Amino acid sequence: MLDREGPSGLSGRAITREAGVATGLLYNHFTDLDELLAMFIHDRARAFVAHVEALSSRSGTGTVVGNLTEAATAMAPGFTVIFNLVISRPTLARRLQAVVGHEVSLHDLEVAFAAYLEAEKQEGRVAPGADAPALSIALVGAVHHLLMTGRLGMMERVVTALAGSLGVEHERPG
Repeated sequence: MLDREGPSGLSGRAITREAGVATGLLYNHFTDLDELLAMFIHDRARAFVAHVEALSSRSGTGTVVGNLTEAATAMAPGFTVIFNLVISRPTLARRLQAVVGHEVSLHDLEVAFAAYLEAEKQEGRVAPGADAPALSIALVGAVHHLLMTGRLGMMERVVTALAGSLGVEHERPG
């Protein structure tokens, strides 16, 4: 519904109508629409972090650049919609901070990407001296910037450029 209607089309009534439930049911579970939306965003953020955390189980398979690019672009489909939703509802930004706090953050993504890069070091596919934590910060920053500016077509090029400092510019699929 958010994709179809955009942020301006969201209301408690529209959401419950779409779900096929009574309008008041929303308020049996959430204090208001912003709480529902904050929990929705929280759920999407946790799913993305979990997706990146699962990268470590893929070490030694595919290519490092391919794995990083896939993980980095996984959140793209919903990111712009959610970003526009938060921007359009100033009260939602405050509620999101209250509901989520620091439970899910960009730091979680940095840690997950660094864990994957460390696992690839163990596989010999990332140079032993590569600074995985620093490179994961650069990757998260780049991903965030590309998503915010709508330039997803640059993702693989940026990941490839960053991967050069990992010693994987001429990698072969595992």
